[in-house]
Amino acid sequence: MKRTTLVSLIIATTLSACAGLSAELTQREVAKERLAKAEAMFQERCKKSGEFIHRTAENVEGVFLLKLRPKKINHGDQFKMDDPYGRDVGGDGYITNFLLGRDAKGSLVEQSAFKNGYIYVDAIDPEDGKRYRYTGGMKVVGRKDVSAKGVQMALERNPSFDLNIYAFRLDRVPAPDPAPRYGVTYDDISTLEERDYWIAGSSLKVIDLATNEVMAERIGYMMDRGQGKKSGGRSPWLFAAHHACPSFPTTPGGQPFKMDQTRDFVEKTLPIKQEK
Repeated sequence: MKRTTLVSLIIATTLSACAGLSAELTQREVAKERLAKAEAMFQERCKKSGEFIHRTAENVEGVFLLKLRPKKINHGDQFKMDDPYGRDVGGDGYITNFLLGRDAKGSLVEQSAFKNGYIYVDAIDPEDGKRYRYTGGMKVVGRKDVSAKGVQMALERNPSFDLNIYAFRLDRVPAPDPAPRYGVTYDDISTLEERDYWIAGSSLKVIDLATNEVMAERIGYMMDRGQGKKSGGRSPWLFAAHHACPSFPTTPGGQPFKMDQTRDFVEKTLPIKQEK
C-alpha cells in the first residue's frame, strides 16, 4: 500500500470516528436538555397537585363508582389517556377494594377485619348500561386435597379441620332506587405536550350527586425520568411511579405502593358506617 493511500485511510478513519463521537455527544446533549425540560414541566405541575377535601360526610354505607377501571395495566402506552397515575386495581378488583374491611393496622383484608368496608357499591355495567349493586364476602370456592401431607397432619391434630377453601367473591343484583348519594370518578388530565415528555396527570373526585358539589379532589402527576426507554423490559409508567407528586407510600423494599390509593382517599371524605 502506498504511503499516501495509508495516510488517507488513517485520516478517513479518524474523521469517521470523530463524527461518530460528535453525533453521540449531540444525542446525549439533546437527551439531557429534554429531561431538563421535562423536569421543569413536572415541577410546575406539582405546584397544583395534592389532596383537597372541601367537605366530608358521616356514616356512609355505599358509594356510586361513576367510572370503572379497565382490567389491563398501561405499562408504556405514551398517549393512552387512561390515568396511569391513579390506576390502582382494575376490573372487578376495583369494586372489591371498596368492600374490603381493614385490619387493626389499617390494611385492606378479605377476612378477620377490624373495621368493615362499604356495605355496597353501585356501578354501571358498560355492556348493558344498567346500574348494579355489588356486595361481597368470603365464599367456599373449593376443597383442600385430603391426600396432601399438610392436610393429613392438620386432620390428625383436629378431626374437625375445615377442608373448605375460601375466597372473597362479589355478589351482583340490579340496583334498587335510590342510587347512592356520593359518587367517585377519575379523569386523566394530561395534555398532549405533557405526554410528549412522559408526564401523566390525574384527577380523582368525590361528588355529592344530590347537589353536584365536588366534595374532594386529589390531583396527581408522575413522570418517567427515562423518557420512555423500554430496554431490558423496562415499563415507563411503572418507573414513573417513583417520581410522583403527591408521592406514593412505599413497600419495605422501597417500591411505590399504588394498590389502595383510591379507597384510601375516598374514605377520608366518606367515612364508613361501622356495623354493630
